[in-house]
Amino acid sequence: MNKVILLGRLARDPEVRYTQSAEPLAVCSFTVAVDKPYSRNRQEGDATADFINCVCFGKRGESIGQYFRKGNRIAITGRINTRNYTDQQGNKRYVTEVVADDFEFVESKSERAASEGQSFPQSNPSNKDSGSTPDGFFFPDSDDADDSFLPFNY
Repeated sequence: MNKVILLGRLARDPEVRYTQSAEPLAVCSFTVAVDKPYSRNRQEGDATADFINCVCFGKRGESIGQYFRKGNRIAITGRINTRNYTDQQGNKRYVTEVVADDFEFVESKSERAASEGQSFPQSNPSNKDSGSTPDGFFFPDSDDADDSFLPFNY
């Protein structure tokens, strides 16, 4: 079984590129910083997080690129993928990354605004167009957003 679940913060802004095929496919690359558990043996200056390279394809990848920024919390599920290629100098390179099959918004609208240095007025949870769900999670306002992958009803 190859199953990965990560909960962390984006270490940099996601980068979305498109394949050069007849039907271009979105490819979103991002890095998730996942806190390491506390250890008594940790020396001062040791890293307190693992930085895990991730990739997501299609509409989900476009959504991550559009609605997430460096510092935002994210939960992803996926699988570990290893691949290799030969660089321009003829050296063989190896890559290990997590291919994200699904993701979830982890922070509320107010937490998201605080991490981005913005302020938003509090919304009425009963208002469907308010941009957040009754449980307080942020949902971006967009008429063309594909929300079928979201973990909650909006």
